[in-house]
Amino acid sequence: MPEKIIFRSYKITVRGKVQGVSYRFNAQAVGHKLNLTGYVKNLHDGSVFAHVEGKEDDINKFIDWCYLGSRLAKVSEVAAEETDFVGFQTFEIKK
Repeated sequence: MPEKIIFRSYKITVRGKVQGVSYRFNAQAVGHKLNLTGYVKNLHDGSVFAHVEGKEDDINKFIDWCYLGSRLAKVSEVAAEETDFVGFQTFEIKK
């Protein structure tokens, strides 16, 4: 019997030095590599927010990457919360 694939949706907030260091660009690249959909954007408080959907294992890999971030990022906190599935078709960088 084939293994059941579980799709999830997560909202993720990343705090620290995560703006102005190509964090969103790299998050999008990692999202594409993991076949995730959703978006990533800067928030006014200096954090980065992502809403991602995909296979549970791939989302866990994305969350693990969020702790590292881009080369110049200094991540101090990652908060991830499961949320309702939306059905995104792409992975975008929002302004």
